Amino acid sequence: MDEELQGYVEASIEEFKDGLGWLAKQLPEVGERFIAYTDACFQEGEVSEKHKHLIALGIAVHAQDEYCIMFHCHNALRLGASEREILETIGVCGAFGGGAALSQGVTLVQDVMAEYQGSTQQH
Repeated sequence: MDEELQGYVEASIEEFKDGLGWLAKQLPEVGERFIAYTDACFQEGEVSEKHKHLIALGIAVHAQDEYCIMFHCHNALRLGASEREILETIGVCGAFGGGAALSQGVTLVQDVMAEYQGSTQQH
């Protein structure tokens, strides 16, 4: 992996988490409730936590939300999602969201997989 990309995903995820923490301090009635709500939404239930992150990844790709693409892809991988599951999620997004969704998915997902799985493929 290119040295410039090494740690890019982790740094981006930490930047996102830091931003949420800052919001929770500045506007606790919103930030703390948002964090609690999203934590509750991703708890294991009838739909597994892994599948909830795959769903969120698909929505993030469609919305072209770079931070959420990396965050939910990383969490899906952490929870045991296979590369094929991630790619099928991106494929569904491409079918639904067209080229814009597919371009975000195939580039950012490669970065996450390269950083967390040591994959040699990257954009």
